[in-house]
Amino acid sequence: MAADTHVPEPGPDGLRHWRVAGGVLIDDDDRVLIVNNKRRNGETDWSPPGGVIDPGESPTIALSREVLEESGLVVPDWHPPAYHVVVTAPGYGFRLEVVSHLAVGFSGDIAIDDPDGIVMAAEFVDRTTAVERMRGGSQWVWEPMTDYLLGDLETGHTFEYRLDGSSASDRQVTRLDG
Repeated sequence: MAADTHVPEPGPDGLRHWRVAGGVLIDDDDRVLIVNNKRRNGETDWSPPGGVIDPGESPTIALSREVLEESGLVVPDWHPPAYHVVVTAPGYGFRLEVVSHLAVGFSGDIAIDDPDGIVMAAEFVDRTTAVERMRGGSQWVWEPMTDYLLGDLETGHTFEYRLDGSSASDRQVTRLDG
């Protein structure tokens, strides 16, 4: 997270509420854009591009900004939300709300200019490869995207998760919506 990223104050429930936008970009060859992220602990994972929605920003404006930083691609417009994700993590002190959109179109060439220094690579891969690579990351990232990419998802569906524990050693993720 960049030093200038706004960290929300705890809400009435004592949790910091993060709002994030995620993007689904599919090229003319039906390949999906995924980005490789380096985390604070040094581990890496693959995910769709996206990031924190800054105060006063709409999800789609934030998403266009994040996609440009993480991939160099320009997205002028987005379809209505493809799916939502809500993760409540009391032990970690946060509630994460993600809205994911499908790009209407995009232009440009892949060129990473991530001011946060998180994105290490960006590439278009077939849907199966995208699913395989994302499985190394958080369940609340790969599971909704897998359902979306494989066509097993009603548009606008909300995925709900609870993250219990307070460290990697006692972490447990439970899906609540089904």
